[in-house]
Amino acid sequence: MPEGDTVWRTAHRLHTALAGRVLTRSDLRVPRFATADLTGRAVLDVTPRGKHLLTRIDGGLTLHSHLRMEGSWRVFATGARWSGGAAHQIRAILANTEQTAVGYRLPVLELIRTAEEENVVGHLGPDLLGPGWDPAEAVRRLTAEPGRPLGEALLDQRNLAGIGNVYKSELAFLAAVTPWLPVGELPPGVPERLVATAHRLLEANKDRPDRRTTTTRHLAHHLYVYGREHRPCLRCGTAVRRAELGDRVSYWCPGCQKGPST
Repeated sequence: MPEGDTVWRTAHRLHTALAGRVLTRSDLRVPRFATADLTGRAVLDVTPRGKHLLTRIDGGLTLHSHLRMEGSWRVFATGARWSGGAAHQIRAILANTEQTAVGYRLPVLELIRTAEEENVVGHLGPDLLGPGWDPAEAVRRLTAEPGRPLGEALLDQRNLAGIGNVYKSELAFLAAVTPWLPVGELPPGVPERLVATAHRLLEANKDRPDRRTTTTRHLAHHLYVYGREHRPCLRCGTAVRRAELGDRVSYWCPGCQKGPST
């Protein structure tokens, strides 16, 4: 699933292509909104909220989308050939005279009133890349359930909006604990450092496609543990391990990280 930095870049790309321009074509290919016609309306802005995308349109409307695992938005020069998926995978088309945005395999796509946006994103915790970032509130929410495993708490968008499996594994490594350690057992000061590190990493990565959590420039060493199963830890040399629980996956180093292993 795309994480907060990826969604931020997608929003920035859509905003650059659409904001301030009048739509000359709109096509929402979901049954509930198939008859909606947005042509003639100007796109006001495209704003990310955690992993959600809010495309605000003149007349008090917002097109809400979420990429989840398979979705993507692609931008093309109007009139150019599209790529990114088959025609039957297209769920949305928004075009002006210069640029065309095409949404592929979008699992969530709905047209709502802008005044009602909080109905779909109001449950989210502090947005790691949002203008109203509140680290104290993020710490409060993250630690509200002391018995909850750290990995689960980090992935819960009601605590911090924007963290997915990659950052979950990397943040646990940087905190030197496993993702299964109960939040209440984190050493003093670690929740605050975790939240600060999460904000720093997403801010550092939002403008670049090659996500990095390490300081090395080695292309194969841009992440500490995620995707490095059986490979030596970059710090201690112990083989990195991987565990799958349902649709979630965690990577960790048994040598560097303390706590339960499942």
